[in-house]
Amino acid sequence: MTTTETLTTIDLDAAYRESNVQQLLDELDRELIGLTPVKTRIREIASLLLVARLREQMGLSTEPPTLHMSFTGQPGTGKTSVAMRMAKILHHLGYVRKGHMVVATRDDLVGQYVGHTAPKTKEMLKKATGGVLFIDEAYYLYRPENERDYGQEAIEMLLQAMENQRGDLVVILAGYKDRMATFFQANPGFHSRIAHHIDFPDYTLEELMQIAEMMVFQQNYAFDAASRQAFHEYLALRMMQPHFSNARSVRNALDRIKLRQANRLVRAGGAVSKAELMRIDAADVRQSRVFQGGIDQPAG
Repeated sequence: MTTTETLTTIDLDAAYRESNVQQLLDELDRELIGLTPVKTRIREIASLLLVARLREQMGLSTEPPTLHMSFTGQPGTGKTSVAMRMAKILHHLGYVRKGHMVVATRDDLVGQYVGHTAPKTKEMLKKATGGVLFIDEAYYLYRPENERDYGQEAIEMLLQAMENQRGDLVVILAGYKDRMATFFQANPGFHSRIAHHIDFPDYTLEELMQIAEMMVFQQNYAFDAASRQAFHEYLALRMMQPHFSNARSVRNALDRIKLRQANRLVRAGGAVSKAELMRIDAADVRQSRVFQGGIDQPAG
């Protein structure tokens, strides 16, 4: 290959392999059930960033890509998990130095008195530099009904950092879709700095069952046919109740089921096999208040 050819061609397949992005995307597919539109959008963003980096290497003038993002959806739909993987993708493509993620809420950024907010926000920005600052329930930063609230100071500092440090800091705002829309209307500076708005759909019943099966397997437990059917019925009922949080509610339900299983085994006493230590019984599931029309709680 001549020097001219070297300067005018780049092997996209080789560049993609060298970035290790495909491995990260494959992990995303394996470890997170469903979320097909989210995964598709993440792949598209990864392709955009790879091509932008290659254009830069070829000496083509290009605007630096805007990397700040907004993730919207109900609790437990995988927003934090996807953000962690996004941080790794950005690192592998050379857009951030470290690829770590710092999670922050209003309490981490906003102070209680004059002069308290700036150092708190600066500290979180410092921790996140070189990676991703993930701000969960970002709309709580803005409280216009309270004239003495210091959230606006944090917002202004974040906006400044998103502009001035965008070569080594990516901010991802997350929360409910409707509340985030209101937040962006009240703070247009955020909306103008965010290029990628990704909505996370609720999981279907069958996807939640797959998530449950994966969690049970990873924790060395096992459903039998009866307990699997019982948990399927449990989810169908729980999904119709208030405060259902998708995969988070599945995890919480399994924690309560393990509690009931442990108490059942201890009450029975005597010798117990490895298989019985692993097995979830239908009774462990059906003791939930959900089957009597109540809300599943830690004691139930």
